[in-house]
Amino acid sequence: MDIRAINDEYSVSGQITVEDLDAVAALGFKSIVCHRPDNEEAGQPDFSVIAARAKELGIGTAHVPVGPMGVTAEAVNGMVDALDDLPRPMLGYCRSGMRSTKTYEQAQRLRD
Repeated sequence: MDIRAINDEYSVSGQITVEDLDAVAALGFKSIVCHRPDNEEAGQPDFSVIAARAKELGIGTAHVPVGPMGVTAEAVNGMVDALDDLPRPMLGYCRSGMRSTKTYEQAQRLRD
């Protein structure tokens, strides 16, 4: 897991696993947002599996998938909702962290 801080409230990572969630909790993250569609890649854990373990650990979750069309208005609005509804610090993840970064940046423009 390669976590990169964007600011005090939000960090990004590539794909995380269920096994990573204990470390995510230990690092103090209060919520996670997945920006990957399920079944994007073979071997990728379904978001529901990640979300179930996160819930056990008291970590809030949101699924705001960003697919091949890139960051859409729907995804940006979903991210605004996640930022409004979930506690921080928040970890966003996708395959590399790029979609999580771009979605957050565009959501912040709407929130400003």
